[in-house]
Amino acid sequence: MNKYRDYDNYTKEYPNEEGYFGKYGGAFMDDPELVKAFQEYADGYNTIAQSSQFISELRRIRKDFQGRPTPTYHCQRLSNLLGMTQIYVKREDLNHTGAHKLNHCMGEGLLAKYMGKKKLIAETGAGQHGVALATAAAYFGMECDIYMGEVDIAKQAPNVARMKLLGARVIPVSFGAKTLKEAVDAAFNAYAEEYRDAIYCIGTAAGPHPFPLMVRDFQSVVGQEARAQFIEQTGHLPDKVMAAVGGGSNAIGTFIPFIADPVELIGVEPGGRGAGYGENAASITYGREGVMHGFNSYMLADEDGAPAAVYSNASGLDYPSVGPEHAMLRDQGRVNYVTVSDEEAIEALVMLSKYEGIIPAIESSHALAHAIKLAREVGKPESILVTLSGRGDKDLDYVLENYGEKFNI
Repeated sequence: MNKYRDYDNYTKEYPNEEGYFGKYGGAFMDDPELVKAFQEYADGYNTIAQSSQFISELRRIRKDFQGRPTPTYHCQRLSNLLGMTQIYVKREDLNHTGAHKLNHCMGEGLLAKYMGKKKLIAETGAGQHGVALATAAAYFGMECDIYMGEVDIAKQAPNVARMKLLGARVIPVSFGAKTLKEAVDAAFNAYAEEYRDAIYCIGTAAGPHPFPLMVRDFQSVVGQEARAQFIEQTGHLPDKVMAAVGGGSNAIGTFIPFIADPVELIGVEPGGRGAGYGENAASITYGREGVMHGFNSYMLADEDGAPAAVYSNASGLDYPSVGPEHAMLRDQGRVNYVTVSDEEAIEALVMLSKYEGIIPAIESSHALAHAIKLAREVGKPESILVTLSGRGDKDLDYVLENYGEKFNI
């Protein structure tokens, strides 16, 4: 029996009408007005997404504005250095604005336009989602408010400057840990006050329904292109496909087009400094089931069940939960989830830079680090496809200051 046949109709079965992936997902909100607003989202998306006009316009934007398709590239020098395993990278760093985030931001911006909204509201961690949404707002002629933790503002100064240049308001978040989780809190609270005229564009495949569905659909272009490109280049499917997982947008977009294929799917979480409390942001590896930000999934929680303190050197990965679809795929065993440490990620960043002339984001480097680890261990020929979710320009000052001496850069 072919176990992959269970996934032949996967996208038609998940999520269900209430936005559940198995027992994960849903929409948990106390405010009746917000419930109404999110239902408007769901109805609007489910209607417009089937429109040939919407689909045609999104395809035109991807081609003419974003520069898609992005290439899949064979890292030949790096592969030869490591052994017999051949590593390929899907180059979302070449997507306009430098990361995969624009894929769903342009889709959400187009949806907002069709719904008659005037403002886009979002949170950002590493800044790539904020830059992408600011870009979408400029393209569609909308206002844009981006909430960002003060810690991340200090780490990601180039992206803060880009958001401001694009016309967005960057609003510092100064409470709690002052990172991504608090930025989501602040953006969600702001949206509750402005939902009649604004649309909230979450930066990952998490949040209340319909966000996990919408982001998955918009990001699936990554896996669709990569699958076709890999087959065209090699004549077969890759043995393994992997992507970094924080909230999970680039990973779910990568995995879904391969979901019914005989391919091992691997999500790579931020292991940070270790397994201790507050030392990582690996929600699936170390978390448990819980509700936060309006959805049920795996989350890192303290003894009282509140979201725990998290840490990663990748600002875009330091979130205490994960998209509900990833939680279900983990339980089903269809996707394996592993961790990579801070230093392993930086080593991968340096290696790809020096051997292939590509500087990846720290977030992307987590997935690449696991591919490098496997390539060193496996004693037989195989192929690994890694989604390179973004470029590392934004991280250079941080990397040089914190790791320059150790890695001789």
